Amino acid sequence: MTLLTLTKHHGLGNDFLVVHEPDVADLAALARRLCDRRRGLGADGLLVASRADGFVARMVLHNADGSRAEMSGNGIRCFAQAMAARLGHLEPQRILTDAGERLVTLTATDRADVVLAAVDMGEVADLPEPAGWSALGCDPMRPVRHLSLGNPHSVVGVDEVGVVDLAALGQLLPHVNLEIVEPGPEPHAVTMRVHERGAGITEACGTGACATAWAARQWGLVPSTCAEVVVHMDGGDATVRLDTPALGRVTLVGPAQYVATMQVNA
Repeated sequence: MTLLTLTKHHGLGNDFLVVHEPDVADLAALARRLCDRRRGLGADGLLVASRADGFVARMVLHNADGSRAEMSGNGIRCFAQAMAARLGHLEPQRILTDAGERLVTLTATDRADVVLAAVDMGEVADLPEPAGWSALGCDPMRPVRHLSLGNPHSVVGVDEVGVVDLAALGQLLPHVNLEIVEPGPEPHAVTMRVHERGAGITEACGTGACATAWAARQWGLVPSTCAEVVVHMDGGDATVRLDTPALGRVTLVGPAQYVATMQVNA
């Protein structure tokens, strides 16, 4: 039996377990067991660190249901905080993910357990409509964008996010990262809720926030000249810095908070 040491972190309530080079063959099964909120440690996902030449580390993400995801904006901030603790410094980190290289810049805060992280999230790209999209029954007059941040997202504009039965919609399309968004309340802000594939409703989604901010500017929910969009989510606020549409790159800025260190038998 192998004894694993893990750390737990969260980014705006989107929580992750981080483990370094576990000697475990079935990482999907490990994720399902550890992320279980009643019988395990509880988390939205398991982040696995391993060595990668030229990078601080390679990050592999397994969702709570064991499925492997390409990228997580909140997860990579948590991962970078865990790596910084191991390295003993807050220098910029080049991290290899299934979606490619990401650069994370960390800044200390007035709390020892919280860092502020800015992540170069790469380019936003359009995606085709996901399989089964018609099952959602989306009003054709509603604005919809299908976008990639290295992982797929479907963003839908709604009148009021709080009255939408997001759990029911998410169950219709469990393979989709589904964001619903309304404008404001501030001129340069939007309010978003998310149902993530492999995890269900989460308090925040970093890649979803980026997709939402990008779509919001395209739709005119924020000014077309807006360089930063505040995305209000159930777990708190993230800031998305938008490059010009021609460049198509975004940067995600938000906190990562250390919760605990734990040991479990694998």
